[in-house]
Parts: sequence; structure tokens; C-alpha cells
Amino acid sequence: MENRQNLLVINGGSSSIKFAMYQADNISVPILSGGLENIGKDNSRFSFINSINNVKETIPVEIENHASAAGYLLAWLEKQDGFSTIKVVGHRIVHGMQHTNATTISPELLNELKQICPYDPEHLPAEIKLVEIFISRHPSIMQVACFDTAFHTTMPHTAQLLPIPRMYFERGIKRYGFHGLSYTYLIEALQTMPGHDIPNEKIILAHLGSGTSLAAVKHRECIDTSMGFTPTSGLLMGSRTGDLDPGVAWYLMQVEKMTPEQFNQLINHKSGLLGISGSSDDMKELIKRKPSDAHAAEAFELFCYQTKKFIGSYAAALEGLDTLVFSGGIGEHSPDVRSQVCDGLDFLGIQLDEIKNMNNAVTISTAASKVTVHVIKTDEQIMIARLAAEVWMNEREKSNKSGEIININSARQHE
Repeated sequence: MENRQNLLVINGGSSSIKFAMYQADNISVPILSGGLENIGKDNSRFSFINSINNVKETIPVEIENHASAAGYLLAWLEKQDGFSTIKVVGHRIVHGMQHTNATTISPELLNELKQICPYDPEHLPAEIKLVEIFISRHPSIMQVACFDTAFHTTMPHTAQLLPIPRMYFERGIKRYGFHGLSYTYLIEALQTMPGHDIPNEKIILAHLGSGTSLAAVKHRECIDTSMGFTPTSGLLMGSRTGDLDPGVAWYLMQVEKMTPEQFNQLINHKSGLLGISGSSDDMKELIKRKPSDAHAAEAFELFCYQTKKFIGSYAAALEGLDTLVFSGGIGEHSPDVRSQVCDGLDFLGIQLDEIKNMNNAVTISTAASKVTVHVIKTDEQIMIARLAAEVWMNEREKSNKSGEIININSARQHE
């Protein structure tokens, strides 16, 4: 393995860090994959799969924050066969403003991202810390930013607007959209499936998981998406509110004397499925409980109802619908949710084959359905790997043409 060139993917979330290592010339199955979960909680753990040695392990660990998590992960990776040949690290960056493509990470880009940390305090600070730790420990390895927002930069101006004074739009306060790396993967996956003419199709992509959003795609471009200025908006999620009457914020701050920090904690970590059920943010667990737990049943019903409403509204925005894709942890594994969401949508031409649905088949619509309904497992890691490899190869080609060997990170650190 040491004579190969490898690349590493780092996917940092609000309470987790996932990773995957690939051979640069064979981005299909990762050599190593895994991650740290429940960072900062009592039940934090580290798990990994080594596909070369066929080893799989989960280890309980004590991880206080993302900085210690990054240090732990990097120290472990440095001991693994293949790390010494890593040429590029691709980082998932949730918020990228108007960046439309993956790009090498420079000090200027890091400063730009630090400036917009208030846009997404749940993700950006931790992601920036990960990048800085990797650069400080391994300055010769190229670091590439892959933006979740890039997919949505094609949205029409009207879809980006928020109904507040225009001066705020000019300061960057508008609808951005997220889960873009997942959506990019799903569109690419659809292109490989028979019977699809992606450029001419009207498509709704439903990424349903602990973070949940939908996107409407027409002529291969996103025209609208449920998440907006932050990943907290849109549908209710595992522990996030989704869209919320702004008057609730005013009330809680005025009457309950809630601070901005407490309000942020409420809407991101104590709401959604967890808040409504009062017991769990896990859809699988809620489905088990709903026959005997009215609050669990309400959480399930509201999640499906809101998803159905967004599908209806996006079918209107698209002026029709050809393809519906379910993805994400819930979308891929919950026949109950898919069935409940699609129930009553026959007026759009959606008909489910319930046997295929219960078996989590790739295509779960009937032969007579006017809308093709798929279940596609998303893969953000492999999407990041492809984008990072493309940037790395482009930079290498530029270096070869100029006759120079450029150390991207170390060169830019001295700019």
C-alpha cells in the first residue's frame, strides 16, 4: 500500500467526525473508514473498518471537544498503513457562501470562513479547527474544501431572498441551502440508472436523516431547497426545529428570559423529533414506541406531514414531477416513513409498490406510477473524495506545466 497515492476525506459534523481513506486512482471502496461519534458526551466512541485486513472495531473513548477529537483521530491515522502516501485531504465545509466549486484551502479562505462562523456556529468553527490541525501537523499535504452550499448556488434569485430589509441580503443574509454534497452524489447516481434523462427531468431529492432537507432540481440545477440561511431551517429534524415562527424567539427571550446561547441550544439540540416526542431523536425508536406512546406517534406524524407538504410545494415549483428520491438514514431505511409520506400523493402520479418499499428496493414505485420513486443510499464521503481528487490533479497538472513542484499549503502560509 505504501507505494500508492492515497487521499483522505474528513467529514466533520456538530457532534461527530467521519473519515475515509481511498486510493487516489480507485475511488470506489475506502481502504479505511470510520469516525468519532457523540463528541463531548458520555457515550462518545471511535469506530473503524479496515477493508484490506477485514477488521472492524468500536472503542469507547473520552472526547471532550472537536479539538481533542481531531487530535485523537489524526494520531490514530498517522499510525495506519497508507497514511504516509496521502497526497490530499478533502474536507466537508458546510457553509461556503458563493463558492461554486471545491478549492484548495488557503489562509485567505480560512479567514473568510472564520468571518462567517456566526452563520453556522454548530458546524463551521469545528470544521475550521479540523483543517487547522491537519495543516499544522502535515503542511505538505494539500487540503481541499468541498462546500455543502455549492449545489444550491444555481437557485433563482427569488428563491434566495428572505423577506427582511434588503440591506441584510447585501450583507449575505439569505437562503443558501445545505446537504449539497449528498445531492450532488444522488444526481450522479441517478444518471447511471436506466430510464432517466436527467437534463430534462423534474426531480425532488429528499435527504431524510438526523439532519433533514429536500431539494427541487430542474435541468440538473437546484431551483429550491428547504434549508435556508442555516441548517436549522426547513423540516423538523432529529433535534432541530426546522422552520419556526420568529415570534417564538421573541417570546422566549422576553418572557422566559432565554439568552441567545440558550435559544440556539434549544432549536438545535432539544427540539425536532426529540422535543415533540420527549424521549428520542431516533426515528427507528419512535416507530417502535408509537403504538403505545402518543408523543412518539405525534413526532412521526408531524415529520411525515411536513415532508409531504414540501414534496407538494416543490412539485408546484417544478411545474410537475418525474422522479422522487428518498435518501439519508431515515429515507433509506424507513419503509414506514416513505409509505406515510407518499400516502395521498397519487394526485401527483405517485404510486408505491408496498412490497418493494418494505424490502427497501432501489425502485419502490409501481410500473403504472407516473412518478418514479427511488431509494438511493447517499455517500458524501465518496463525493468529497472525487472533488478533492479533481482539485489535486488539476493543481498537479498546473505544476507540471510550469515545471515547478509546488507545496500548496506551505507556499500559501508565507503569502
